[in-house]
Amino acid sequence: MTISNESRSYTGDAMSALNEMVVLVNPQDQEVGMMEKMEAHRKGALHRAFSFFIFNSNGEWLLQQRAHDKYHSGGLWTNACCSHPRKGESAATAATRRLQEELGLYCQAKPLFHFIYRSEFSNALIEHELDHVCVGYSDQLPEPNPEEVSSYRYISTEALEFELSAYPENFTVWFRICYEQVKDKLAALKQTA
Repeated sequence: MTISNESRSYTGDAMSALNEMVVLVNPQDQEVGMMEKMEAHRKGALHRAFSFFIFNSNGEWLLQQRAHDKYHSGGLWTNACCSHPRKGESAATAATRRLQEELGLYCQAKPLFHFIYRSEFSNALIEHELDHVCVGYSDQLPEPNPEEVSSYRYISTEALEFELSAYPENFTVWFRICYEQVKDKLAALKQTA
């Protein structure tokens, strides 16, 4: 799936994290190499990523607003955290680690599903990711890292569905793509529990 998306350019503190490497994969999620993160986003190389969705005991979704100077999608609302696993690191381990780095929370990530998406941004970057979606449950209050997160909030499914319908441009591309799948898969798991 290819979706275009507007984004702000990156400056300041966001530059410090841009030299990390990502794991290149084929569509079957088999590792085919490594590439510097910004080069992968300039070339649109398929690489491994994760998106971590957190829910509290009221069933509300934890959303973060990305820092405004992120290299893409700055200021948009999205799931609790997302990033890229390191070489040899599982998506669930990476999600658990990155949640602590971005929101100061510890919550064990559980794999749910994965999907591939491709999105072109107005700053000439391309997200082409095999995105591992993980879930977790926590009532701990976040302590956001301001270099990563501008704000956070908990929101009910009903309110989130209204906002996604009325203001989709306020949410990241990957969140808009996988939201329904997350909701449906969690509902199916509750029915079998």
